[in-house]
Amino acid sequence: MASRRRLATMASVLTISLLAAACGDDKKDDGGGTDGDKPYAGTTVTILSSIRDVEAERLEAAWADFEAETGIDIKHEGSATFEDDIKLRTEGGDSPDLAFVPQPGLLATLVAGGKVVPLTNLKADVEANDIAGWVDFGTVNGEFYAPPFGANIKSLVWYSPAAFEEGGYAIPTTWQEMLDLSDKIVADGGTPWCVGAESGGATGWVLTDWVEDFVLRTAGPEVYDQWVAHEIPFNDPAIVTAIDAVGTIVKNDDYVLDGSQSIPSTSFQEAGLPLLDGGCYMHRQANFYGNQFPEGTTKGPEGQVNAFYLPTVNADDPKVMLGGGELITAFSDKPEVEAVAKFLTSKEYADNRLALGNWMSPNKNADISLVTDPLEQTFAKLLVESDVFRFDGSDLMPGPVGAGTFWSEMVEWVVGNQDTQETVDAIEASWP
Repeated sequence: MASRRRLATMASVLTISLLAAACGDDKKDDGGGTDGDKPYAGTTVTILSSIRDVEAERLEAAWADFEAETGIDIKHEGSATFEDDIKLRTEGGDSPDLAFVPQPGLLATLVAGGKVVPLTNLKADVEANDIAGWVDFGTVNGEFYAPPFGANIKSLVWYSPAAFEEGGYAIPTTWQEMLDLSDKIVADGGTPWCVGAESGGATGWVLTDWVEDFVLRTAGPEVYDQWVAHEIPFNDPAIVTAIDAVGTIVKNDDYVLDGSQSIPSTSFQEAGLPLLDGGCYMHRQANFYGNQFPEGTTKGPEGQVNAFYLPTVNADDPKVMLGGGELITAFSDKPEVEAVAKFLTSKEYADNRLALGNWMSPNKNADISLVTDPLEQTFAKLLVESDVFRFDGSDLMPGPVGAGTFWSEMVEWVVGNQDTQETVDAIEASWP
């Protein structure tokens, strides 16, 4: 949500812009011709994405002034089956001009199909303005194709500020401090962690997120990149170390509400709800988990729930952030298409969209003071202050691994059916 002042200002700008556009339409109707001050008057750019409903309305509002200034009519279509639709449409010769692609792996697949147009001219903007890592996400076979659009973050721990204050607990800033806090909570008669990995056919993805976060923290981003690209085997000793670190929490029955055996049967959606009644004190989950709390739950430093950054091993380690987002992918080389893509990755668009709420940008120059909801501001600040950003590793791995054996073998591991070495060996053996 934006401040009243910002909303009023933006509303005025949008109103003026829309009126200008309406006047331009009237001029055309009167035979007055195209407004020469609009460089792309009369052009249309189509966009396909998975964004729908109120989120779609907000992104359209955020680019309305750009449309009025340039004369470009941006037509957005949101799809509930985006991944399938974009493949079918590109293969069938019905590509949109742009698409917001949510995985680098899908970008690579589309590039391999020969339909994607490189946005090479925007690479310098991304290098100068966005968090480290995004140039790589938009690069395929050494060529830059796609700048970033929005982002989400996963390296978070949800907690109850009131419960922490009552227990006299401080937010941990290192891995050891987090373990010490967990021990203190146990000694005081509490349960430090809620963990749940049940998610239907995707059961186990919560555990893979834990592992990805800890590969980044214990091995670093270079090893992480080698791991997800299979330049090192899945059973490399660095991955064993990271999984064992995760195990010190999720396989400790004193730490986990209802014990580690309950994790595969505790739904992802309900796992963190005991924070509200003192059933547990911490829950590692992404920023989008806030939507799982009951309506009316207050969030932020003064609310019923808040979130802090999942600590690095040492306080002075680079701030690594696990997350996801979308890549602006072009299927047309028309100049107005590149103009829209350039605007969508700019500070100007980011500021417009941030002011409308429930969105984050990887653009380091975005004005996060426009975000006035305390929790959203925390998330936005954590994102732009990150030293390193990496996509969810399982989304980057081949489907049979990232959305298959990585999930299922971690479930077998957490319930004690196999040790860490057996787990990573089984996943390595499944790599296509």
